[in-house]
Amino acid sequence: MSGLESVIAGPWGAAFAIGAMMSATFLCRIAGMVVMSRVRITPRVERGLRALPGSIILATILPVVIDKGWPAIMALAATIVAMALTRFELIGLAAGLGTLSLIRLFGG
Repeated sequence: MSGLESVIAGPWGAAFAIGAMMSATFLCRIAGMVVMSRVRITPRVERGLRALPGSIILATILPVVIDKGWPAIMALAATIVAMALTRFELIGLAAGLGTLSLIRLFGG
């Protein structure tokens, strides 16, 4: 085994992995701040930035929802309706989880 392989496979492997992930996360955050400090915030850019969190959540959640079938689709719909009506994340979360729990309770 070479020197690097013995460090990665040895007792310091987990610490090395955690340090590498920490460095990558830090560099991504700093890069975002550096790039955005050079971007002129126009109304169009601002609208895009405001829509970004919802887009990221949908891109993450939608494939799982489609894979899990109609109970997950109903729970997502309940979440969206609750969020649109109340604009409060915890109520949306409770509506989605409650809907999914009820569907599973009654055999869905």
